[in-house]
Amino acid sequence: MSNHMNFFGGIRGIITKRPVMSIGSIVVLIFIIWVVLSVLSSGDAESSTNPYTVKQGPLKISITETGTIQPKEKLVIKNEVEGSTAITYVVDEGVKIKKGELIVQLDSSTLSDRVVDQEIQVQKAEASRVEASENYEVTKNQAQSDIESAQLSYEFAQLDLKKYIEGEYPNALREAESNITLAEEELAQAKDTLEWSRKLYEEGYLSQSELEKDELSYSQKQLAVQLKNNARELLVNYTYKRQLTKLESDVTQSKAALERTARKAKANVAQAEAKKAAMQAEYERQLAKLKKYNNQLEKTSIYAPGDGTVIYATSAEQSQRRHGSRTEPLKVGNTVQERQELIHLPTTTGFVVNMSINEGDLSKVKVGLHALVTVDTIPNVVYTGKVTYISNVINAQEAYSNSDLKLYDTVITLENGGNMDLLRSGSSCSAEIIIDQYESAVYVPIQAVMSVDRKTTVYVIEGGKLNPRIVETGLDNDVVIRITSGLEPGEIVSLSPPLAQAAIFEMPLIALPENDDSPTLVLP
Repeated sequence: MSNHMNFFGGIRGIITKRPVMSIGSIVVLIFIIWVVLSVLSSGDAESSTNPYTVKQGPLKISITETGTIQPKEKLVIKNEVEGSTAITYVVDEGVKIKKGELIVQLDSSTLSDRVVDQEIQVQKAEASRVEASENYEVTKNQAQSDIESAQLSYEFAQLDLKKYIEGEYPNALREAESNITLAEEELAQAKDTLEWSRKLYEEGYLSQSELEKDELSYSQKQLAVQLKNNARELLVNYTYKRQLTKLESDVTQSKAALERTARKAKANVAQAEAKKAAMQAEYERQLAKLKKYNNQLEKTSIYAPGDGTVIYATSAEQSQRRHGSRTEPLKVGNTVQERQELIHLPTTTGFVVNMSINEGDLSKVKVGLHALVTVDTIPNVVYTGKVTYISNVINAQEAYSNSDLKLYDTVITLENGGNMDLLRSGSSCSAEIIIDQYESAVYVPIQAVMSVDRKTTVYVIEGGKLNPRIVETGLDNDVVIRITSGLEPGEIVSLSPPLAQAAIFEMPLIALPENDDSPTLVLP
């Protein structure tokens, strides 16, 4: 009774010092009160123990999970038609087929229409491509012709300038000078004639009219000389400069015209070439689309890539699911998506078991461990195999269905032996993975072992009392656990150890800060 009073006095002291407590602190205190009351009111060991005699003998450590039988190797046939497509024919499941046989026919009406429409587009693109190609050749030839014409005009302008400077002008100048010389000679003759006529007139041998005629001729010759000199001055000072400037301008203009023509021709050719390339690209694009549609149309008829027995992918998938919605069976009228698995064709006689192991057993299971497999539909037959694969990540689908369930996909490869021909893909089975086997092991039920103060402990019944004893343990099979040291066969342990002691040692309270409204539990 004094112990009861001391305990409740301590609790009352905690509450008095800490009047404001969180819900978590109250829950912890209520749990401790319950544990202590259970201990104080439990009575003697003999009335509350559940005695068990420590055993020694053969012990098998294993885990057992359910799974499904699947072919070891298989051809997976998928829908390769884009988008959603309806099934118009599918071979019956379980039928044995030969390579090249039709197994699935998908609706091809939409793709057939696309092919026809696309063939028209290809023809239009081909016509545009040919037109652009011909236009390119015409533009290129026209550009070459324009450049040559402009080049010829430029060369003619240069020749005209050179001809004038080196030919026409010197000739004209010589002609003008020659005309002046001739006119001067004629003037000199006219002057001599006039002087002689004047002498004859003075002597009376020539009449007045004849003299006047010679005087008029002399004046004309003077005027002719003056005109010839003026013509030469006009040629040198005006005609030559004007014609030279004009011809030089013609050369400059023809050169500029040649450059403009060359640039324009280059631009026209580039534009025509770009259009030709664009039409070629468009033609190839339309042709690629036509090939794609034809290829898609061909893929609406799915043929067996090899011999085998038909297994619907939906059946194989459904047999592997533990949770979640069911998948609609494969049948005519169903809509399938691109890359969706349709048919499985086993390629060998070997089988595997697809299963999942719990996170708690992950540390026990290793690749290479032996397994015993029993199939629900094949009674009295046990198949043997080995663990060949353990996933490194959890099964996402199972985790999505139940976030608290963490399973890891595991594969057991069955050993080829008798009765393998009885196995069928998708059959449910039970697989027992053998972790270890001992010819002689000391073991107790797993509930007899607990952790006290972080030490593995059992409670041995000695003289009607429960005495804690630290032991060392090995593996367990979820029923019994192997004791490697600390117990001897024949000793008696309690299957109902005082759990309160473990709780008290594992979750002690510490002093709470005076100014903190959020009390904290700390494990040592």
